[in-house]
Amino acid sequence: MKEVVIDAESKTPREVNSSLKKLAEKYDRIIIENPNAMHYLAAGLTKKVEVIINGSAGYFVGTMIHGPKIEVKGNAGWFPADNMTKGKVIIHGSAGDGVGQGIYGGTVIVKGDAGSRTGEIMKNGTIIIGGNSGFMTGLFMMGGRIVVLGDLGKDAGESIIRGKIYVRGEIQSLGKNARVEEINVKDEEELNKILNENGFNIKKSEYDEFKKIVPKSKRPFYGKQSEEG
Repeated sequence: MKEVVIDAESKTPREVNSSLKKLAEKYDRIIIENPNAMHYLAAGLTKKVEVIINGSAGYFVGTMIHGPKIEVKGNAGWFPADNMTKGKVIIHGSAGDGVGQGIYGGTVIVKGDAGSRTGEIMKNGTIIIGGNSGFMTGLFMMGGRIVVLGDLGKDAGESIIRGKIYVRGEIQSLGKNARVEEINVKDEEELNKILNENGFNIKKSEYDEFKKIVPKSKRPFYGKQSEEG
């Protein structure tokens, strides 16, 4: 595997991202040292390359990516993996608001806690939160799946249209158009596959602790539930 290091200490986000895009043409793995919580790291990266950020990242890490695997060996600010279409973003610490906002595909993993509005307006893909997730998780969610191993804050699934939110812990309150279901065998198989593939070891007996938040209505703003086909 061909590997190269970028020292971000005295560089701007524009300079780091410009170097990343050039080096991604030649190298399989790019390591960013001294990120110092820099904003917009790896923005718009479209090559299938591994990026290791040795430290914390600021706002919008991995925004609008298509293909790379980005690993943050620290915390991340607001909106990590915003509008990602393909790839994987792993945050070893905690993250701010809007994790996986608007994603169309790929996987976002936060091993610690996440702020509010996780998965807001996401269309597809997978988000896994190893700890707790804040208020309005799944706000206006349009598809995909969110898995939260800890607790959910207020108004979980607010105005959810499609998709599902699996939660292992407590739900402080539900948002509009959200309801809770018990998980079934198919759900358990899906959870087992997702979590095992991404390094979360959950015992078989512990899957009974999960619940699933789904939409009450597919057309919450446009018609009565009885009118749905």
